[in-house]
Amino acid sequence: MGFVPDRGDFYLLLLLLFLSEANFRWAAAQHCVWYGECAESDKVPGKKYNCNYTGSPKPLDPEGYDLLLELCPGYDYGNRKLCCNVDQLRTLKASLQLPLQFLSRCPSCFFNLMNLFCELTCSPHQSQFMNATKFEYTNSTEFNSSSVVEVQYYIGQTFSNAMYNACQDVQAPSSNVPALSLLCGKAAQYCNATNWIQYMFDINNGQAPFPIVPIFTDVPVFGYTPMNNKTYGCSEGLDDGSGPCSCQDCTKECGPEPLPPPVPPPWTIIGVDAMTVIMWISYITFLFVFIGTVLAAWCYRKRIILSEYGPILDSNNPLSLNSDNPEAVNASCCETLGESFENVLRAGFSSWGSFCVRYPCSVILGSLLLVMASSGGLVYMRITTDPVELWSSPGSQARQEKDYFDSHFGAFYRTAQLIITTPLNETFTYKPYFGGSDVPFGAILDKDILHQVLDLQLAIEALVAQYDSQNVTLKDICISPLAPFNDNCTILSVLNYFQNSHAVLDHMRGDEFFVYADFHSHFLYCVSAPASLNDTTILHDPCLGTFGGPVFPWLALGGYDSTNYNNASALVITFPIHNSRNDTDSLGKAQAWEKEFIRFMKEFHNPNLTIAFSSERSVEDEINRESNSDISTVVLSYAIMFVYISLALGHINSCRRLLVDSKISLAIAGILIVLSSVASSLGIFSYIGIPLTLIVIEVIPFLVLAVGVDNIFIIVQTYQRDERLPQEELHQQIGRILGDVAPSIFLSSFSETVAFFLGALSNMPAVRTFSLFAGLAVFIDFLLQISCFVSLLGLDLKRQEANRLDIICCAKLPEGQETRTDSILFRFFKKVFAPFILKEWVRPIIVAVFVGVLSFSIAVVNKVEIGLNQQLSMPDDSYVLEYFKNLSQYLHTGAPVYFVVEDGLNYSSLEGQNAVCGGVGCNNNSLVQQVYSASLISNYSTIAVTPSSWLDDYLDWVKPRSTCCRYNNATGAFCNTSVVDPLCVHCRPSTQSGKQRPLGDDFMRFLPMFLSDNPNVKCGKGGHAAYATAVDIFPNNTQVGASYFMTFHTILKESSDYIDALKMARILADNISQTMDHKVFAYSVFYVFYEQYLTIVYDTAFQLSVSLGAIFLVTTVLLGFELWSAVMVCVTIAMILVNMFGVMWLWNISLNAVSLVNLVMACGISVEFCSHLVRAFSVSMKKSRVDRAEEALAHMGSSVFSGITLTKFGGILILALSKSQIFQVFYFRMYLAIVLLGATHGLIFLPVLLSYIGPSTNRAKLLAANRRFIGTEREQLLNY
Repeated sequence: MGFVPDRGDFYLLLLLLFLSEANFRWAAAQHCVWYGECAESDKVPGKKYNCNYTGSPKPLDPEGYDLLLELCPGYDYGNRKLCCNVDQLRTLKASLQLPLQFLSRCPSCFFNLMNLFCELTCSPHQSQFMNATKFEYTNSTEFNSSSVVEVQYYIGQTFSNAMYNACQDVQAPSSNVPALSLLCGKAAQYCNATNWIQYMFDINNGQAPFPIVPIFTDVPVFGYTPMNNKTYGCSEGLDDGSGPCSCQDCTKECGPEPLPPPVPPPWTIIGVDAMTVIMWISYITFLFVFIGTVLAAWCYRKRIILSEYGPILDSNNPLSLNSDNPEAVNASCCETLGESFENVLRAGFSSWGSFCVRYPCSVILGSLLLVMASSGGLVYMRITTDPVELWSSPGSQARQEKDYFDSHFGAFYRTAQLIITTPLNETFTYKPYFGGSDVPFGAILDKDILHQVLDLQLAIEALVAQYDSQNVTLKDICISPLAPFNDNCTILSVLNYFQNSHAVLDHMRGDEFFVYADFHSHFLYCVSAPASLNDTTILHDPCLGTFGGPVFPWLALGGYDSTNYNNASALVITFPIHNSRNDTDSLGKAQAWEKEFIRFMKEFHNPNLTIAFSSERSVEDEINRESNSDISTVVLSYAIMFVYISLALGHINSCRRLLVDSKISLAIAGILIVLSSVASSLGIFSYIGIPLTLIVIEVIPFLVLAVGVDNIFIIVQTYQRDERLPQEELHQQIGRILGDVAPSIFLSSFSETVAFFLGALSNMPAVRTFSLFAGLAVFIDFLLQISCFVSLLGLDLKRQEANRLDIICCAKLPEGQETRTDSILFRFFKKVFAPFILKEWVRPIIVAVFVGVLSFSIAVVNKVEIGLNQQLSMPDDSYVLEYFKNLSQYLHTGAPVYFVVEDGLNYSSLEGQNAVCGGVGCNNNSLVQQVYSASLISNYSTIAVTPSSWLDDYLDWVKPRSTCCRYNNATGAFCNTSVVDPLCVHCRPSTQSGKQRPLGDDFMRFLPMFLSDNPNVKCGKGGHAAYATAVDIFPNNTQVGASYFMTFHTILKESSDYIDALKMARILADNISQTMDHKVFAYSVFYVFYEQYLTIVYDTAFQLSVSLGAIFLVTTVLLGFELWSAVMVCVTIAMILVNMFGVMWLWNISLNAVSLVNLVMACGISVEFCSHLVRAFSVSMKKSRVDRAEEALAHMGSSVFSGITLTKFGGILILALSKSQIFQVFYFRMYLAIVLLGATHGLIFLPVLLSYIGPSTNRAKLLAANRRFIGTEREQLLNY
């Protein structure tokens, strides 16, 4: 029996054998695996296999020295013995063009990557870490007898991870996506060191000529020592002097991630809104003080058995107005001055009124001539419907920035957009053939649905519109960034991933058993690498749109979660269209095509598709349609007011005299005077060239009708209550009446006029235009009423006294005895209403209620929303409403935002470049870097993505390693990558200086070439499609002028979102400007519309304060310098305005230009409710404040109620029937609130306030009245 070793000896023997084998392989390791190129690859057309060669490395031909230095400088030493020849180096360079263009912006990343491929291709130690496993033999005499067709590459896991870590953050500036999304065969978030290298070595990527199987290990395996060369982290510089990668490409360089400032907590007291608590406490405190004061005064009066007016009524008081010798009362200087001023006004208006009645024809004819002359300007009338002109002042920051952007880069494009969903609910799951998790797809991404959507898209492209006898198609008006080389229209659609082709959508690779790749795999790749020209699946279809640019998934898909675009529930198709505001022909063509587009979409029907759509003209069209549809509602509203005025103005004493006492003709004349004043105001400003707005046309007639009708009722009803004095003729009576009431009318009208004209100081065009037109219209209306209307009143009274019928003046009623009676409304106010609200127990209740409402309004004034919801501007039945709804529901990205660097920055200098760029060597606080940092906190900054940077792409494009930048050495003309010409040389030499950034003349020499280069498979960095309009170059290419860097806002849904986006973009732009010491501003298309909201609170406070200040000054002067009376008027108007904010909060009315116009108008109308009553109170000769308030309310209150309140109330109610939401909200609701608040404060609260703290009787006026009425029938009024 032989020797049998034990188990331990057997293992020892195996170990010795293994070590001896490893030692043998190490000793024999100094040989190649391949050398040179042989036969064509039968797996990847255009690629070649390497020749099988196991000999020693060979010296490189001197022809390849420069190429070796460029690609693999680590081997550029000694005799350069390598396992590759010049052809292999050329192939290596060609294969690495795409990684070069996107990864070379981070030197350490690209160095590690080149290490991986240089060791693979040329290492003289190949046999240490490479194993050729398959060969192909050929009988060709041209090549070696065998080619390597598969190789194993042993790579250190440490090296792989370090290479991936250095590259994972590198960005592709033109497409705003991580570069690995373009180089890893899948989305960057699913890429890792292993599958990235596996993908680069996979023949399916179109670059590897044969399979290279990577084996990842850090320890020797089967005698092979893994390639584990030294690596550099992205935050490390290289030995050649290259610096670390930028923060944008290396998060380690960024330091801590920026954190948004904490959101300030709401202002609360013990957990309750602070304003609510403060106003509750204030209100309760007021009630205690007020009720205590009232009770104390009541007890005091009871105790001494005196009324609260004792000091005034005490006839023994030498200052009493009822003393036995009133002449002995000494009036103050202000009282005397006030009486004198009042007397001048009374005398002047009395003489004027008498003149108008005596010479009616002259006055009426003169008025007509002036109205006709003024209204003649209507032939020059222009109505502004341009939203920019309407909402943005020419001097505003946003408007100036818009003009700057338009003048340097062209107007922001128009759009036609579809948001497509499907009623189908079937979702489906895609199972990748080559492994990976199952991927669920939404129903909208079903291939049959995509085919139907593509049919719709192609049908829209084929639409033909008519303009000026010309056919207009989409190609005539669309944006074609690669024109004239490629006239394909920019269409931001997911179908552009499939080249807008049914055939490409159906493209599939597989066999009878399996599908290897189809539209699912292509879609999944394209959403992660939209700028790719090769989807790197076995389909090898491009993702880049047919127009030459990428289609970002966040622009073409909607309703997905996070970045799971496969879960999308909506498709978004956008057709950008040229916006030529200064070219009427081009603009007309665009509008004609958009009109045809809208018609087509309204008629389109597909049961599988639900489509919301809109075009650039849609909002304006719908507003015009809304205005036209509401004409009937507005006409009905005015008709009701006209009918009421016609019937209510007359005072019918008996049925017999119905047609005699009616004032229909006079009412119609009064209405025509109101309309004439509006027409005159419009005409005068049209002469000047000031355009009208829809707000002017819609609001001013309402305002002037309110003011004018109120004045008409005051004049007519004062006459109806007056008794003609003995020996007094009609013209004298009307003159006397006008002398009494015209100062009051003048007070209100002039206050409103001054207040409106001061409102023209606003920076908001809508408010400014309204204020100008309104102020002039009110003043013209006043002039016509005290002239033309007074003459017409005199003629009508002569007709009435002659018993002639109204309208039918030739008919006469027989003489009869008639008794004059007061109107029912006057009797109600005099006998019921005025005495009731001025009862001693009612007045405190009224004060408590009104102060309570005021307290509530103050508490919620800061809670009124700011902005204008777009939906409100549309009719209830508008197709645009569905579009707005889907816009906020499905879209994930907001409008593009451009950070514009104004001209003057020297991009040819290193300092200028570093201040802007985002790559290696750039400042950490550069423009691109700051915008990038803002995108990291997008919820706060509203910046969604990294900006696209033409400068960074240009610097990558011009690098000597890249094949992108070449020029003809003989002519200097640009050679794109498709040109094969030996005269075409690299723009920059592969020297150390050539590797530096181009500066000075070199920078400007190659920049126009970059901006004209179309991206292609060999050069994806061409800037024509992405940046052709982003850079404004001076004539003769001498210098870069203005340029922009584009990114996107986050999705913006509400007005507050748009306002915050504007705020944050401006803050960011200001920070960049300060850092660069150069002007940079942010621009987006919506900024001009939302800038007003940044200062709307200040503007509102300013406008209303100025209006109140004007009313106070005018009232003080025209009331005879009675300061306290002016305070009473302004306090009441201020309460009305504050309560308007309370109503706005309750009724969900936001603060914007429309509501601000209404608030300014409310200020003017409130004057009508308050000033007449206060003046009547101030001139009343009654003995106590209560009596004076009661008399003023009875005489003037009834006219105000019938003239303005009832007139407007009926007309306003009709506005509730409007189909227009903006009419319902900003006109019906706000007008109703204005009238109700004005009436209640003017007719209820103000009389009570006057009864408590109203001004004392002006003693000079009382003495003057005594003298004036002694011996007349009106003497009794002094003791009434």
